[in-house]
Amino acid sequence: MKVTMKVWVLMAALTLGGAGTAMHAQGPGRKQIYSETADPKAAIAAGLAQAKREHKRVILDFGGDWCGDCQVLDIYFHQGANRAILDKSFVLVHVFIKEEMDNNIQFAAKYGVPIAKGVPALAVLDENGTVLYSQKTGQFNDMRHMDPGSVNEFLNRWKG
Repeated sequence: MKVTMKVWVLMAALTLGGAGTAMHAQGPGRKQIYSETADPKAAIAAGLAQAKREHKRVILDFGGDWCGDCQVLDIYFHQGANRAILDKSFVLVHVFIKEEMDNNIQFAAKYGVPIAKGVPALAVLDENGTVLYSQKTGQFNDMRHMDPGSVNEFLNRWKG
């Protein structure tokens, strides 16, 4: 019983504590958020088309399932008031970035997001694809030490 509890506590700490990039999406507690095989260009185009139809904004979320902070951001996006704002005002598009930060970086660059500052990294676009916000200083790459309120402030600021 003690061993099982210790394992559970360790898994929870690793998952919520962003315990490093060594733990991959297949590891315990990891939710698949980012598709490694999706075409970012097509996903962004589909997100913009949906945003135009629904008169919403687009959040581009650059990150990976390997990233503990990306996992925490996704949890915060989908909690309580944040979920309601996200659903009402945004189309969320996830763009996969490998641990080595060597793939899909051209999409981040196109929207003014310096991936070298870390992930998760966000950009907000209007329904026409105009960049309204691009994360410049790694504001969200330490989500494990932030609270849902910081995501709520972000969503409220950019919901339009």
